[in-house]
Amino acid sequence: MQEETVRFTGDGRRLAGTIRLPDGMAPGEKRPGFIVLHGFGGNRKSPNVLASCALYERLGYVTLRFDMPGCGESEGESGRVICLEQVEATKGAVSFLMTHPRIDSERIALSGSSFGAAVSVYTGAKDKRVAAVVASSGWGNGERKFRGQHPTPEAWARFTAMLEEGKRHRERTGTSLMVQRYEIVPIPERLRAHRRHGDVEMFPAEVPQSMFDFKAEEVVAEIAPRPLLLMHSSNDSVTPTEQSVELFKRANQPTDLHLFSETDHFMLSENNLRVIRVLEDWLAKYFPARAPAEVA
Repeated sequence: MQEETVRFTGDGRRLAGTIRLPDGMAPGEKRPGFIVLHGFGGNRKSPNVLASCALYERLGYVTLRFDMPGCGESEGESGRVICLEQVEATKGAVSFLMTHPRIDSERIALSGSSFGAAVSVYTGAKDKRVAAVVASSGWGNGERKFRGQHPTPEAWARFTAMLEEGKRHRERTGTSLMVQRYEIVPIPERLRAHRRHGDVEMFPAEVPQSMFDFKAEEVVAEIAPRPLLLMHSSNDSVTPTEQSVELFKRANQPTDLHLFSETDHFMLSENNLRVIRVLEDWLAKYFPARAPAEVA
């Protein structure tokens, strides 16, 4: 597997990424590519990202994984993962990958999990250069998502009070109130091993506000006629399952939705054979690594 560390510009900042070519590429051959987006405060070395890339590479795709602004080795204020800024950074990644000599520039797809899934859907809707989108454990309405993640009246009151205090703090001091990650997105202890050392732990309060306001479901219909695959655990411990269901309701065709009973939030890190087979079958139909004529 040939691997290359790269730097490119996205949303006005220098971003760090890694490109990998699948085994078996002939000299001068071009293949379709996947840009794989990491989740909330993660980076390009997050287990879920590495697992996704390994799967796509095994199936014959070129992959690009990169650190969002404020994460990993990319430029930007640490932890400032503003949704629309991530969309612009992802558009920059598309522009960069289109110039790579081993990429079929008309066949670049986005793949993301959780926060990365929401950004993938929104970017795919707004950037017509994106040929396909795969979103797992994602969300389309930030306010409704947060209501599901802070379900009791007491938890919702604490969360919304934090948002308001963030605004007041900015007005009083001109600086950001910093918030611990699990105060924004609670994750059960049993799932925290899917995170890695180096993930962001503290975020400006403007981050949850940007997530609260972010509504990929309002633009998801614009992805069509390009294909969209939505995957979600039927009992997700982090992001409410209804988020992908609602995205599916609002999407146009071709869109597929698959719910899996024996997985959880980080499904592409769990080596679940049913998830893998669904993804493989969908790719073979809608976004094959090689055209039938090439295979023959």
